[in-house]
Amino acid sequence: MVAGSFAVAMVIHLLWAYRGAADAVLLGAYAQIYAKNVGILMLIAFVVFAASGFYSRGRAYQSRYKMLVVAQAVLLAYLIFGFAVFMLPLVDPPRSVLFASGFLTLGLTLASRAWVHYWDSVEARRKAKASPIPSLIADERIVLVIGGAGYIGSGLLPRLLERGYRVRLLDLLLFGKEPIAHVLHHPNLEIIQADFRQVDKVVEAMRGVDTVVHLGGLVGDPACALDENLTIEINLVATRTIAEIAKGMRVRRFIFASTCSVYGASDLVLDERSNLNPVSLYARSKIASEQVLRQLQSDDFSVVILRFGTIYGLSGRTRFDLVVNLLTAKAVVDKKITVFGGDQWRPFVHVDDAAHAVMLAVEAPKERVHNETFNVGSNEGNMTLGMVGELVKKLVPDAELIDSGRDGDRRNYRVDFSKIRNRLGFEPQWTVEQGIQQVIEALKSGKVRDYRSAMYSNVKYLTEGATSDAVKQYYLGWEKSLIQQTYEAKEEQGSATVPQA
Repeated sequence: MVAGSFAVAMVIHLLWAYRGAADAVLLGAYAQIYAKNVGILMLIAFVVFAASGFYSRGRAYQSRYKMLVVAQAVLLAYLIFGFAVFMLPLVDPPRSVLFASGFLTLGLTLASRAWVHYWDSVEARRKAKASPIPSLIADERIVLVIGGAGYIGSGLLPRLLERGYRVRLLDLLLFGKEPIAHVLHHPNLEIIQADFRQVDKVVEAMRGVDTVVHLGGLVGDPACALDENLTIEINLVATRTIAEIAKGMRVRRFIFASTCSVYGASDLVLDERSNLNPVSLYARSKIASEQVLRQLQSDDFSVVILRFGTIYGLSGRTRFDLVVNLLTAKAVVDKKITVFGGDQWRPFVHVDDAAHAVMLAVEAPKERVHNETFNVGSNEGNMTLGMVGELVKKLVPDAELIDSGRDGDRRNYRVDFSKIRNRLGFEPQWTVEQGIQQVIEALKSGKVRDYRSAMYSNVKYLTEGATSDAVKQYYLGWEKSLIQQTYEAKEEQGSATVPQA
């Protein structure tokens, strides 16, 4: 297209400048100018296009701004070419030729990109109508989100749909469809309402999928402590089963939601290579799941582990059993901010930023995320619980701040987030103060009526709202030994003895 555009621009200039009076000598001169310049132009265009991700499908080129990336690359190539021919001892092509060739190339590249997008959509619809059974061949635009109606997932689904992905949701929908009401009728969303421990449903959901995002599980120390066998079954057994099915069905990328709680208690600033020191069953179940996934990873099955910081803020399914949201709600409603263990450090990250991190993991080139672990958050988000209490007090000045000393939670960790920033370009858009203000506005406006409701708390829901069928156990028994290994590994690192969950 570049060479053709340049040739057409030269011909147009010849016909316009000489009004059909061109002779053989003039034609030869134009041909010589073309021959001496076209190679330089094509080389420059190739380098710029390659750097822009045209051939490697780089992250920017795969985004919703693809057309803008194409336009920028074409214009940059011609700017560099114009500078090059001015500096080199060659016969310069006429300036109007440069402009005409640039616009022709831009039009052709944008048109070809639009045609490919149109043809892909036509073919996808044709194949969908031709066969009622989903293809086993992975489609890079199909993403399966397991547990996608939860806290992070309800914020992730609209992001995926906005980017043009076809999204399949596998979720029991314990909290109903309200958390995803804003995307419920989107034409690219398919919902499979089922327990992700049911193998047949997982196989059904996995057909034709390129990327799996596994957000499902029991989340939080109190919820996991209610029933050790159930926690192991849901968080570990199901994760291994889902990953084995994904690998067998040629899924190329498996993104797993883990937690920074795996670091447990430490006075150091910890990164992805630091020793793990879990102090809860929840953290141990995540460590064991990470180990299982690493055993399954291969060149064709990329496992990406995201260790989220302590999440706050509003989403489709907001939680008030997390410290920032809970302290804010108590300040607004009860006029008391009770802080336990105010000197304990936590890394905080807004739920919107957590969903953004998952999007980056979905869209990143393979070489940047292949079999990698990332802490999700920002260094600025490392705060003590006391600092959070002071921030809430600042925004709710009529509330009383109470320091109740230490409680039974021995977690204390600061986390380094340089890797996800440097490797994936992750930059949080929210601060803790902004998240607190968001929760305050939701409470005062009536968007959240009763923060104490079981629907806002995992542990309350399991003890008050869940039915026996919803939490029925399929526990097998082998998994407990793997969980026990986290105790033994911890003791080998010289850590303090962990109390039994």
